[in-house]
Amino acid sequence: MNSAAPRVESLRTAVYTVPTEQPEADGTLSWDATTLVAVHASAGGTTGLGWTYGSPAAAGVVDAHLAPTVTGRSAWDVPAANEAMTRAVRNAARPGIAGHAVSAVDIALWDLKARLLGLPLVALLGAARQDVPVYGSGGFTTYDDARQDRQLRTWTEEYGIPRVKIKIGGSWGAEEDRDRHRISAARRSAGAAELYVDANGAYSAKQAVRLGGYLDAEDVSWFEEPVSSDDLPGLARVRDAVRCDVAAGEYGYTLAYFGQMLAAQAVDCLQADATRCGGITVWLRAAALAESRGLAISGHCAPHLHAHAAAAVPNLRHLEWFHDHVRIEQLLFTGALDPSGGAIHPGTTGAPGHGMQLRDQAAAAFRTG
Repeated sequence: MNSAAPRVESLRTAVYTVPTEQPEADGTLSWDATTLVAVHASAGGTTGLGWTYGSPAAAGVVDAHLAPTVTGRSAWDVPAANEAMTRAVRNAARPGIAGHAVSAVDIALWDLKARLLGLPLVALLGAARQDVPVYGSGGFTTYDDARQDRQLRTWTEEYGIPRVKIKIGGSWGAEEDRDRHRISAARRSAGAAELYVDANGAYSAKQAVRLGGYLDAEDVSWFEEPVSSDDLPGLARVRDAVRCDVAAGEYGYTLAYFGQMLAAQAVDCLQADATRCGGITVWLRAAALAESRGLAISGHCAPHLHAHAAAAVPNLRHLEWFHDHVRIEQLLFTGALDPSGGAIHPGTTGAPGHGMQLRDQAAAAFRTG
């Protein structure tokens, strides 16, 4: 370790809760607000920013377990800090809320390092591509036909995004007829764009297989979490039986889980979420695992936190331009990226780090912790 390296001086947390525009739901969950837990990491007169989406309890994990572990460490050695944090929360249940906390700190540390060096984060990581494809994601099960149509057409017609996704599996898979109706309506709205669906684990394996023929008829190319992502054999059964690509992995909290998912041949594309799996450090490792199996990786939600890491991997498929998180990131931060044409371009402005800064005044109205 370089004794002359700047040392992490502090970690500070803040919690923000932003109401949704209207009540939202997917196949297995409903919500009317989204909580963001932010972490600021400081060293050498510079501050890095990271965040996660989930329980406000993640802030308490940062304060109680991670700040004492990270403070005083070299700001250059982010993987070492990540390993130390993982060990520190061993008895605090690394998968789950502690995983969110580790992830937010890891992202803040990578942003801090890049800012200290005056580099865009993608330049620090090393670019593998200039363009990062995105897909429009929303289409909540609470939407009526008109609301769903407006959202899909906004992405395809106003922004030129050629990939869109809706939620299906309403009421834990009990609304198959309505799911079929919404899929057909989405195909009409999407036109020639790629159409994706996400069941959030609502179906049984046989339900998902039965739906496969309907998805083919509507030219759906992506079937996300047709069954629970904990059911690796079930995912593999569905993958073997349907023509569209099966994707899962957003609830992966450890590298070992991703390895198990790939070994089970459960997915055609691995998803990983840097705000859950251990930050940018572990997300990049998950991408390498997928590449070793000849598979692509897709970043789940939080698009501005994935953008630079996504540009650093050769096997990227795309990032999820998720309605809720895009709205929050544009509201609470400066430096938001433009998805026009179906891709974002991290690092092109030359701003250091991931380029996002908290809008203090705007954020204050939503601060809850």
